[in-house]
Amino acid sequence: MEELNSLFRLEEKHIAPAAKVLMRAFHAEPLKVYLFPSEKIRDEMAVIFFEFMLRYVILYGEAYASSLDLEGVALWLPSEYARMNPELTAKAGFEQLTAKAGSENIARGRALYEVVDNKHAQHAPFRHWYLPFIGVDPDFQGKGFAGKLLKPMLSRLKRENIPCYLETEIDKNVDIYTHYGFKLLEKFFVLDTGVYFYSMLKD
Repeated sequence: MEELNSLFRLEEKHIAPAAKVLMRAFHAEPLKVYLFPSEKIRDEMAVIFFEFMLRYVILYGEAYASSLDLEGVALWLPSEYARMNPELTAKAGFEQLTAKAGSENIARGRALYEVVDNKHAQHAPFRHWYLPFIGVDPDFQGKGFAGKLLKPMLSRLKRENIPCYLETEIDKNVDIYTHYGFKLLEKFFVLDTGVYFYSMLKD
């Protein structure tokens, strides 16, 4: 696709540096704090988590960086792979993720994502693309890299007449995504987590 040619498509060899970009981008976000309560190991655990997510998306979807310098990273999944199952996650190294992150952290994440996944299925029961993560390194934030990552895929999906779904936990992000044509579907609270999510759809 012509628009996507402006981006750098990630491969397995880029997983380690791209995971560090996402770790820095999401350093203080509520979801990361909930998933990894220990501040001492939070960044280390986040890198392990994002390495798994990158591997999963590279296998089943599309992962892009703004350039070879990895100022920002966006992960995209077709809807048929948005809800993970044991067979899919095994190929992406879920066993290694569990061994490194610990069963307690995995259980914490599984309970939260069960709620989030159910909301996703409720709000987008049709074919679409899912944006689970987009992040820009703090050193490059405010310089247009998020837009550079979003616009090419959104142009492609508009041309193909395919909706796009996402969630965010940050209220200020709602206005940003609204600017790109997303509509807020629901703000919901995941019980006992302290984390609110905003479900958004661009049709």
